Amino acid sequence: MIRVALVDLGMGNLHSVERALAQGATDAGIECTVERTSDADAVRRADKIVVPGQGAFRDCAAGLSREAGGMGDALRERIGAGVPFLGICLGLQALFEGSDEAPGAAGLGIFAGRVERLGSGEGYKIPHMGWNRITLRVQTPGRGPLAVFAGEAPYFYFVHSFHAVPIDPTLIAAVTEHGPHRVTAAVQRDNVTATQFHPEKSQAAGLRLLAAFLRG
Repeated sequence: MIRVALVDLGMGNLHSVERALAQGATDAGIECTVERTSDADAVRRADKIVVPGQGAFRDCAAGLSREAGGMGDALRERIGAGVPFLGICLGLQALFEGSDEAPGAAGLGIFAGRVERLGSGEGYKIPHMGWNRITLRVQTPGRGPLAVFAGEAPYFYFVHSFHAVPIDPTLIAAVTEHGPHRVTAAVQRDNVTATQFHPEKSQAAGLRLLAAFLRG
């Protein structure tokens, strides 16, 4: 039985992620329990970790602080120990050092780089909202949940105004286009995969990704 910690930072609709993980487990043919939690010790006991989130980066940073219970420390420890991690939307952005949305608010700092605002312009709108095709990058390792889409260019659902810009561009596992912007759609390194898009809102493709994460 796989224990999955679904981290609750008080942001976003965790119920839809919880339901999608349960369906992904069924599709993958594995048994798992999904524990929605804001307890750092529960994260330390988990076999896999999922951090979703919609909302403001500053609120996310506050939820990860030592003063809020040390969730950020627990996530750094478990990521460093090789525990499989999936970040969704703000859960991707929180992996970086900071964001243009909230100057002075610190992310987890797992990866060097910042989260930058997408500029608006004629013919496209911010926030970027809707279905977009993603393109897997050549340097994407042949492992991790995104490998299930090798040779494909699936569509996923996006809702965001910011995207991550890593110092190391080889972190970028998938991109998409919005107006003139090449958007970081996913990052991947070792046991960490994170998506700017929402698998739980992306129907069959999203369930395939979640099943691959749980199976891996």
